[in-house]
Amino acid sequence: MKGDIEEIENNVDEELLTSSQTEVHINELPEKLLLSILSYISHYELSKTVVLVCKKWRLLSYNGYLWRDVTFRPEYMDYNIHIEALKALISVRFANQLRSIDLPCEFVTVQVIHELASKCPAVKQMTIDFAKATQLNDFTDLQNFPSNLKSLCLCLSEVVFLEGFMRRVYTFLSSLSVLHIIGTFDLSSESEERFEVVNIGKIRSHTPNLTIVNFYGVTFFEDSHIEMLAASCIHLKVFAANYCLQITGSSLKHLTTRCKKLQTLLLRHADLKDEYVAAVDWYKCRHMSELDISCTDLSETCLIELLTKLPPLTFLSVAHCDFFTDKVLNSMASNSRLDRLKSVDFGYTYGLTEPIIMAFLKSHGHRLAGVMLNGKAKLDELFWLTAVPLLPEIRIVSLGQCHGWFYGNLARVHIDQIINAIATYNRKLVRLEIQWDPDTIRYSDKSSKFIDLLRMRCSNLRTVALADGGYYEMFRSNFDRAERPQVVRPTNQYKTSIISQLNDYNQLLFN
Repeated sequence: MKGDIEEIENNVDEELLTSSQTEVHINELPEKLLLSILSYISHYELSKTVVLVCKKWRLLSYNGYLWRDVTFRPEYMDYNIHIEALKALISVRFANQLRSIDLPCEFVTVQVIHELASKCPAVKQMTIDFAKATQLNDFTDLQNFPSNLKSLCLCLSEVVFLEGFMRRVYTFLSSLSVLHIIGTFDLSSESEERFEVVNIGKIRSHTPNLTIVNFYGVTFFEDSHIEMLAASCIHLKVFAANYCLQITGSSLKHLTTRCKKLQTLLLRHADLKDEYVAAVDWYKCRHMSELDISCTDLSETCLIELLTKLPPLTFLSVAHCDFFTDKVLNSMASNSRLDRLKSVDFGYTYGLTEPIIMAFLKSHGHRLAGVMLNGKAKLDELFWLTAVPLLPEIRIVSLGQCHGWFYGNLARVHIDQIINAIATYNRKLVRLEIQWDPDTIRYSDKSSKFIDLLRMRCSNLRTVALADGGYYEMFRSNFDRAERPQVVRPTNQYKTSIISQLNDYNQLLFN
């Protein structure tokens, strides 16, 4: 589509140059180009404003191309709609063009589901958000459900069991290749009783074609559920169970044995045990290339056993792993396990020292696209002035640490020369996070000049996260003047991550 639009634009320019007319009315533009322009307008404006312009624009606003991806969750829209209007939209505007839809719990009714199933055969992605549900509708008469889905996301409720709803839809899920189940980790406490609000065993028996499974913060998800999935979903390429605290790793051997195609394993903040992880034949995981074991308590011996048996990884996240030490990194280097790394998160790894990190960057920095080295007090101004030129391909970087007094960083950091180095050597930078707080960071009246340099040279820069304070205000005002107000953000609301460097990152997005 983008290539078509560029070609159309070129043709329009040529016609203008050869025509005696000095102006072209917007309605004389090709329909594809008009649709591309209208795609930047919200669905609310399309329905309330654009349809009133003229007959042609009314027909264009009904075009299914503009209604391929819609959401009705209140946190992502600025208008209200009632259920009868939704059913009318499904019939009149969505039709054969609808690709993805997000439904809050109040819109998950028998009538809406039947309308989607009968009128929108092309829908491939659906999000059903029960997170705020306190009571479900009656699904006794539910006889139909979209049967060509490739991706389904279920946001679980803290208080509602979904088995009554799921019992009616299990048989329609055989086409699924991507499954997200989003739990209530942020709302639950360790002491409360956990209930299996959706039956994992029944889901896996009806979804044999799954390649990507993402359980995020599901408090009842445990090793027995992993074994169930591994038993029938042998085509799994990506298994993510971040913030699932009941996982100890006892099922990992079964998972890696059955799922020979497994490429990505994400177990951030799981309760992994050394004996279970060490029992896995990791050398047989020939396709494994991405691993996240951040915030786990695996020992130094276990980490060496794991990371020297796996094939060379392209993505490694071990943030907040207290036992990821110099010895572990040196063991990986001596076994040629660092030769393919493109993204690493070594944040808050207190056992990893400055000389070893610098040696790692000198050997492998030319290949890295993502580096997280935040939370390490010893990595000061001098370190980064040396490290930045070693990262010519970097796209994501996080440096510094907040609360410098607590982590032992008593020296103030002169930020201007670091920004100048980044602007000079890291032209491909997309995301930058600087965690030094106002008590640590030092800048001058000339800092704006270096910020200008960064903004102009790093043209792909989309996010700069900084701690609140004077330097943040200076940075923000600079980008505001350049009409890029969304770039600079505070670190207390936004955190940078290398997760976007995963091969299947787009498929793992669930919100």
